Amino acid sequence: MGIIKTILKRVLKENTIVEKQKISESAYRIRVKSDNIKDVEFVAGYFLRIGIGMTEESLTMKDFVRSYSVWDLDKTNGTLDLAIATHSKGSGAKWAEQRKVGDKVYFTWKKGNFILDDTANSYLFIGDLSALSHLYIIRRNLPKDKQVESILYSQHKSELFADIDGTMPFNFYELPENPYSEIIAEIKKIIPHMTGRKMVYVGGDSRICVALNQYFRRELNWDTKQIKTKPFWNPDKKGLE
Repeated sequence: MGIIKTILKRVLKENTIVEKQKISESAYRIRVKSDNIKDVEFVAGYFLRIGIGMTEESLTMKDFVRSYSVWDLDKTNGTLDLAIATHSKGSGAKWAEQRKVGDKVYFTWKKGNFILDDTANSYLFIGDLSALSHLYIIRRNLPKDKQVESILYSQHKSELFADIDGTMPFNFYELPENPYSEIIAEIKKIIPHMTGRKMVYVGGDSRICVALNQYFRRELNWDTKQIKTKPFWNPDKKGLE
């Protein structure tokens, strides 16, 4: 592991935790500061690949790196915020729970495709706790004249948290795990009221991402460019981003 850490230190940028706060029953806000953040080319929806194994000696290689959504970024002060869910009790959750102000964080950027797209007129955001901060930053960066609808859910509403600015712009639902039928029922109520060109963002449970992608394409006949999905976790796999 020593050789791997030496190599990763050349690839990953070193940053420092300057704030940490528990924001819900199952989530922490972690603020990271570094001069390199001031110069980054950023689009809402970018991720970080964090080398949690740089500070955790017991982790295996498959658990060494985790990806987290950037919840907010302030280039002027060189800070960014993460909202890390801990209900999974996995290695990433333990890492977040154990971090303290002053600890070092090593990361690099991951751009991906689940990012801001402001070409539609109306938007539907669907996701669970794992996708909440990611959907928040995309919504926050949409032009104010866009229509926004939402279905954000958890088995316990107390796990869901307000956006970084203290607002709660999404509709929260208390639903069981993998609530496909319940979500479809809500979609059927919402879609008739969406106007102009429509777009949907679906993030979180991989089962919901796959099922809703098929529903929008096959049942509603939406074009693939209108449907954006990102599985943040899979109940049958360990370590999925």
